[in-house]
Amino acid sequence: MTTRIARRFAASVALAALCLATPALAQDKTVKIGVLNDMAGLYADIGGPNSVVAVKMAIEDSGLLKKGWKIDVVSGDHQNKPDVGVNLARQWIDNDKVDAIADTPTSSVALAISNLVKEKNSVLLNSGAATADLTGKACTPNTVSFTYDTYMLANGTGKALTKAGGNTWFFLTVDYAFGHALERDTTAAVTANGGKVIGGVKHPLNTSDFSSFLLQAQSSKSKIIGLANAGGDTTNSIKQAAEFGIIQGGQKLAPLLMFVTDVHSLGLKTAQGLTFTESFYWDLNDQTRAWSKRFAALASKNAMPSMTQAGNYAMVLHYLKAMEALGGNPRDGAKVVAKMKELPTDDPLFGKGPLRADGRRLIPAYLFEVKKPEESKGPWDYYKQIATISAEDAAKPLEASDCPLVKK
Repeated sequence: MTTRIARRFAASVALAALCLATPALAQDKTVKIGVLNDMAGLYADIGGPNSVVAVKMAIEDSGLLKKGWKIDVVSGDHQNKPDVGVNLARQWIDNDKVDAIADTPTSSVALAISNLVKEKNSVLLNSGAATADLTGKACTPNTVSFTYDTYMLANGTGKALTKAGGNTWFFLTVDYAFGHALERDTTAAVTANGGKVIGGVKHPLNTSDFSSFLLQAQSSKSKIIGLANAGGDTTNSIKQAAEFGIIQGGQKLAPLLMFVTDVHSLGLKTAQGLTFTESFYWDLNDQTRAWSKRFAALASKNAMPSMTQAGNYAMVLHYLKAMEALGGNPRDGAKVVAKMKELPTDDPLFGKGPLRADGRRLIPAYLFEVKKPEESKGPWDYYKQIATISAEDAAKPLEASDCPLVKK
């Protein structure tokens, strides 16, 4: 009799322990985010260590640390090489239990990481990579893109300059996935608006000598030379074009992807008059100014934030909002992304806007022109806004999407 009672008591204790354990498992409030980008190369100013600053600001501003959550950040350099990026990401996911990988400039790296996170059922929070294929034919349930893409850039700068009379184009294109996608999407925008592409040349990533490429562009006599590159490649193209007197000769340079950090590197004397598209500028409104001032105080060289660094902040803030809504970390990337798409996005930098089924966040874009030196009122006062591109026009229409997640 005593033995029977003891067994029943033991069973009751075990059942109670199981009941207590179940909600505890559901309330896993630990998260680890890996910031993966170019930490020291031609894209370091765009993302680099200052993207880590932006992510840490998002963690702090989420309020989750004060609610008992433990959120860690690791960072790494993919060196703009897909194999390096994938190997590091795989190690993070398998060994270090990283839940989400953020930033990932360099489209070839991002496309490879996107495949990996789908396989591992983790999350890719893309802010740095431009290829629209991440939310198009290569979309997955585990990847989101917040800040910009090649479609936005093409339908901002390409469309505007063609309509303004720049109806013949020659492309100087970096020879990997990003450059190819940007040239493809800009060509479509140019031709749709009555323009014509009369030539182009590919250049290696991170080349130092653009002379032969620029001479081909100059001899084409095109009205517009489209720079389908980024970071150090863009700034070097522009500097060397100035040495060749290309702008003085009547041709216009169109940097199809440019950042405030690039303008800072070039200086207003060299960059003045350049026209390009971005979805963020530190001086847009009171909220962007306040946040950017906080960012600069923490950032390397007290730099103002690039578009992608701002995107990392907004994206991680929304990711953590989804985690909180789920009540804990489900260790299920697709489930977290689904919750991110379900919740309305709202942050101080980009405002409100849906996260679509294809993983693309809808935000407006802006056509900017670089000020003349005498127009600038102080450090980092570089842009004047020419036009606003609506959120709907800045993203490829869902009905035209080739993302398998989109129901037609």
